[in-house]
Amino acid sequence: MAEELREELYAVDLARDGDTAAELMIVNEYDGVILDRNIPPPTGLELLRRWRQEGSLTPVLVLTARSSMEDRVGGLDAGADDYLAKPFEFTELKARVRSLVRRSARPATAWLRAGDLAMNPDKRRVQVADFPLRLSAREFDVLEYLLRHQGAVVPRARLLEKVWEVNFDPMTNVVEVFIHRLRSKVGKLTDQKLIQTVKGVGYRLAVNPG
Repeated sequence: MAEELREELYAVDLARDGDTAAELMIVNEYDGVILDRNIPPPTGLELLRRWRQEGSLTPVLVLTARSSMEDRVGGLDAGADDYLAKPFEFTELKARVRSLVRRSARPATAWLRAGDLAMNPDKRRVQVADFPLRLSAREFDVLEYLLRHQGAVVPRARLLEKVWEVNFDPMTNVVEVFIHRLRSKVGKLTDQKLIQTVKGVGYRLAVNPG
């Protein structure tokens, strides 16, 4: 399944047991989870109940060899967003995943703001100190992700995964290149230090830029 989804350009983490899945959910932010009901303990449903009790809204598709209505209802009652019985065709799985990821999309926001910076994601517009800022598509995506996580430190690996949809390559400097471009363009319109580097970790968009 992981190979099939990677061919569709999804960034995929694979957990072979419940403990690993629990650890991954703590340290990563996912657009969706495919959860086998019968993985080694904690089981899929035990994990799902725990995540929902902790307030996680990440969409979850439960896989199971059980196809009875009672089992399906049990999975949905535990907090599953969708349910797929084995065996299944990969075309159906991919369709379910596309639907799952759409559900995780954030609601539209008219403007995202940080200091002198303002962005309208729907109209793909950016302003700095009321002056329009022209960005490439990739520059826009990097800046949008930082804005949506304003104040948080965003690791380089996460930017690669979320913006470029590739696994982390410690040798690449593509993130640094785009951060440099953004700083240069934004810096021509404001003296505020909006994009900060957290050495050895990643980048942060300042909540109160100086």
